[in-house]
Amino acid sequence: MTSATPPKQPDGLPATREALRDSGHLHRPVAAEIRENLLHRMGAGLPRFPGLHGFDTTVLPRMERALIAGHDIVLLGERGQGKSRLIRTLAGLLDEWSPAVAGCPVNDHPFAPACPPCRERAQREGDGLPVLWRHRSERYGEKLATPDTGVGELIGDVDPARLAEGRSLGDPATIHYGLVPRANRGVFCVNELPDLPARAQVALFNVLEERDLQVRGYTLRLPLDLLLVASANPEDYTARGRIVTPLKDRFGSQVRTHYPLGTAEEIALIRQEAALPESTAVPAHLVEALARFTRLVRDSKRVDGRSGVSVRFSVAAAETVAASALRRAALAGGEVPVARVCDLPAAVAPLLGKVEFELEAEGREEEVLHALLRRAVAETFRARLGGADLDPLLERFSGGATVETGDLVTAAELLRRVGTVPGLAALIESAAPEAEDGPPTPGLAAAVVEFALEGLHLERRLSKDTAPDGESYRF
Repeated sequence: MTSATPPKQPDGLPATREALRDSGHLHRPVAAEIRENLLHRMGAGLPRFPGLHGFDTTVLPRMERALIAGHDIVLLGERGQGKSRLIRTLAGLLDEWSPAVAGCPVNDHPFAPACPPCRERAQREGDGLPVLWRHRSERYGEKLATPDTGVGELIGDVDPARLAEGRSLGDPATIHYGLVPRANRGVFCVNELPDLPARAQVALFNVLEERDLQVRGYTLRLPLDLLLVASANPEDYTARGRIVTPLKDRFGSQVRTHYPLGTAEEIALIRQEAALPESTAVPAHLVEALARFTRLVRDSKRVDGRSGVSVRFSVAAAETVAASALRRAALAGGEVPVARVCDLPAAVAPLLGKVEFELEAEGREEEVLHALLRRAVAETFRARLGGADLDPLLERFSGGATVETGDLVTAAELLRRVGTVPGLAALIESAAPEAEDGPPTPGLAAAVVEFALEGLHLERRLSKDTAPDGESYRF
């Protein structure tokens, strides 16, 4: 399995075993290869695990020690904590290009062929043994464990077609190799390890300890050279009957992951992972509100903490909020889409399927999320505009004046209804400091004004009435 199309192979790489030896190439086991490349990057101050946030002082040091020790690793963590992303970065610690015997199904190194056919070829062809080069992206394999995953798929099985050719059942050439041996001289990941059937788990014993294969009752001595990494939910991993106990003992290291420890890391993940339309802006104060919302949901007593609340929760929320803004712009006919507070409630209903609630919240799931969302907006308001002078904005509502807004009210119309807001530039600087240079756009100005109005309401300094359809409200 490859994560991307490998780049074009450089010219001039050795094409035979003799040319490879003359080039000075050294054969290293995968563990040594990863260890040396990791130590080099650490010494040079280069990134080791790109795309990860919040693990620098917790998870990554443990991961580095395990890799330096040459251990097979099991990552334990609730859903959406970045386990798979972390595992996939390990391929980046392999050499960019690595030689293999051309035509070998298990990617034998030309200097140390392991499978019987390649050993025969090496004796027959000698230094003329052809060599191909594999990019590190081709040296990563992955399997999502499911209850129907069989030993044949994972390890291998006898190929009936080869038996029909007249080979004997004990002939190693009759074996069709599974995913694990095909990842030889690379990294292989088993996601959700406890979901693997017991028989398939037992089949991994020899791979982890003796580095050989057992297929259909006979042992094939095939010295596999790979890094085996697994992921699992801690509850499933420790529950009796979900995983074969001796298998846990065969992993050299166990590493626990966690959700982002701070709001800044949560915001960074949203910015990195959310697939937002290029034309649509989600201002900083809304991203922060969504990050705080996610953290409040995780900490809520009405949410089942054992199942966790994935980072995908906040990512999907940001994408839905952006979609709401883009919908408003399309209906308005030409408005530049900028997300506002009125777009936040639209994210609640689509997120219900991503949260497991406690029994006490049954029937009130949406109500619980809306309450937590309001709390997140209030916290963000206090953090960004808590010290701002909003009295001039409040004066706009003296004498019974009102302003109606909603997810179908355009930015220009909202600004017209509110009128002139003294100190608006300072409010924008506090709420959305990353805004582009130059005068603020009407969309951004409307987003900050609505944020200020909502914050004043949540602080009980301004009343708010919601229309029966829930789509509009009046301050």
